[in-house]
Amino acid sequence: MNRRIIGYYNYTVVLTYLGMISACIAVFLSIGGSSWLSIWFLMFAGLCDMFDGTVASTKKDRDEDQKRFGIQIDSLCDLVGFGVAPGVFVYSVSENKISSGIVAVFLILAAVVRLAYFNVLEENRQKQETGHRKSYLGVPVTTIVLVMPIIYLLNACGLFISEYSYQAAAALMGIGFITPVYIKKPQRAGKIAIIALGLLEAFAMLLVRKPA
Repeated sequence: MNRRIIGYYNYTVVLTYLGMISACIAVFLSIGGSSWLSIWFLMFAGLCDMFDGTVASTKKDRDEDQKRFGIQIDSLCDLVGFGVAPGVFVYSVSENKISSGIVAVFLILAAVVRLAYFNVLEENRQKQETGHRKSYLGVPVTTIVLVMPIIYLLNACGLFISEYSYQAAAALMGIGFITPVYIKKPQRAGKIAIIALGLLEAFAMLLVRKPA
């Protein structure tokens, strides 16, 4: 098939790409030392990811190649948003220490493995059944979007000040990514609770703006 540009382009990938762009901006801000703004863009990437699957499911006429492309592009963008961006953030906010670099690399590697394994499982599942996935194997990489703001706020408020707090959180998240535990996929009530927590974090971030 002749194409002017490689890939599949329709409204189903808009949120996925916006999330990836937001994650890239978060990386740039982390490198520049703007941790507060970096957290905001990381959270926005998470918001995009929460709804991109819902948007994609509204398009019923996707062929097999488009569905497989959707799985791959979603995971690749998730790697940037919830592996690379948090990893760079942890490394930067910890003043580029060797220990933070090791933890950041571990987090990114764990995200790579988690997402690649998920792709294999998801492609096999779609061959055997239709409908949405009901559970995850391992902690979803997007969970880190809720964890990092909490650590930031605790540090900023002086409730939990430690140069290793981000490293500890990232290390635990990395372990969670590759631990084979089944986690039920959140339904409407679960998503509402996640959004509520995100809004609460966003409100707190507006009240506390200083390096952490």
